[in-house]
Amino acid sequence: MNKTILITGASSGIGKATAKLFQQKGWNVIATMRDPAKETELNKLDNVLVTSLDVTDAQTIEAAVTAGLKRFGRIDALLNNAGFGAYGPLEATAIDTIKRQFETNVIGMLQTTKAILPHFRSNKAGVIVNISSVGGKVAFPLGTLYHGTKFAVEGLSEALSYELAEIGVKVKIVEPGMIKTDFAGRSFDFSNDESIPEYQPIIQKVMAGFGEAQKNVSEAIVVAEAVYQAVTDNADQLRYPVGKDAEQLIGLRNSKDDDTIKKTIRKQFAL
Repeated sequence: MNKTILITGASSGIGKATAKLFQQKGWNVIATMRDPAKETELNKLDNVLVTSLDVTDAQTIEAAVTAGLKRFGRIDALLNNAGFGAYGPLEATAIDTIKRQFETNVIGMLQTTKAILPHFRSNKAGVIVNISSVGGKVAFPLGTLYHGTKFAVEGLSEALSYELAEIGVKVKIVEPGMIKTDFAGRSFDFSNDESIPEYQPIIQKVMAGFGEAQKNVSEAIVVAEAVYQAVTDNADQLRYPVGKDAEQLIGLRNSKDDDTIKKTIRKQFAL
């Protein structure tokens, strides 16, 4: 019987690339997204179930797991990919944006994981892959909220790996660098208040720095391939950096002190 993966945020970018790769590899795919009615590609593929799931809505999470089990009988892997990015000065950011950031990237991930754990526990098997980021190991200016959630993903995943090993479940973390997706258009929020002039110089420098970094992005398929490796390699490896920029920055983070890291980031953004 083919194995099955449930993917959150499968409507575009990393999620869609991963859904297509696993389908090509012979897996059943539960491709979840907030608005499945808009999907025109995945729902035409064999052994793919496109269904609704909003990680901030517990009822849709439970319904997606139930629908996936009804269709395929078993779920072998979960990819927590759905995400949201809030950038900008904290002082200029609305409390609703702050809440959305943590409810999506942290609480939503935990809710989805918790919903599937009884099934994994009964099978004494399963793999959970959480999409973190190079931004889960190294923080950039104006990313207080986004980096806060990705640092949380790193910590909760590492801690969870110990307890879930007791029931035969592996936890993996995939850490992409800059990836060519439409994340910036669909799932990105930048807050600013031009009436606070003190922040405008750093905003201009950081946006210019990100624009320069966009010239060296990796394709979403390389993240999908890392997810496939993490799910299928049966290794105890916890973290999977993806992209040269991620490998370089995470390597720097792991080998240098805080002062060196701060100098590197300040230089990168001309601060």
